[in-house]
Amino acid sequence: MNNVKIVCRELTSNESNRMNTGFDELSIEEGVELESTERFSFVAEKRDRFIGCASGLAFKNGINYSGWFQLTDLFVEKEYRSKGSGKDLLQITEVKMASVGIKHIFLWTSGVKAIKFYERHGYKKFTEMENWYSDGTSRVGLRKNLSTIS
Repeated sequence: MNNVKIVCRELTSNESNRMNTGFDELSIEEGVELESTERFSFVAEKRDRFIGCASGLAFKNGINYSGWFQLTDLFVEKEYRSKGSGKDLLQITEVKMASVGIKHIFLWTSGVKAIKFYERHGYKKFTEMENWYSDGTSRVGLRKNLSTIS
């Protein structure tokens, strides 16, 4: 038996830093460039009023983008939905990501309307986690190849 005690508690900031450094050390040992992310955000405005936004993380290995972008947020105020703002935010995000060398975009979503919205714009389901939300709906992973975007 090893005399290691395991407890359930929050990590201290020193422990969290050590964990992250340890993961970096492991990556280097395995010959993998260190991973980081860069956030890109786009805001829709009308006369300085917030209408919506798109935001996400471009993944990098070392100084180069890895080819993947995670769209973490796409939001449009209710009164502006179904009027093209969401489509515009999504398209400008895709064009910008393609312009910096990103090849693929992925996201998590739920709800029939959101899934249909993304599918209309070329996104395909790659996974579904059933009963994710309290109402029994699924969390769905969607992705799109950006190689056709210019």
